Amino acid sequence: MIGGELIIDLLLGCGAVMTAVLCLTAKDLFQAILLFISMGLLVTLAWVRLGAWDVAIAEAAIGAGLTGALLIATRRQLNQ
Repeated sequence: MIGGELIIDLLLGCGAVMTAVLCLTAKDLFQAILLFISMGLLVTLAWVRLGAWDVAIAEAAIGAGLTGALLIATRRQLNQ
């Protein structure tokens, strides 16, 4: 019998891989940035599930937050 925790872990793993693939194949740059941020948040949840709180906080702050903000700022500069 498959437990609820295993299903959550599988959904997090598959969700992170799917958002990574969608990010790489996105035609629109803004959509790709949003998918990248979403992937970072899913990876953060995966780290939380593994009990690595310090890595999860770093992933959320740097991987999703700072990098996402820098990518959006770069896109804005490219459009000007």
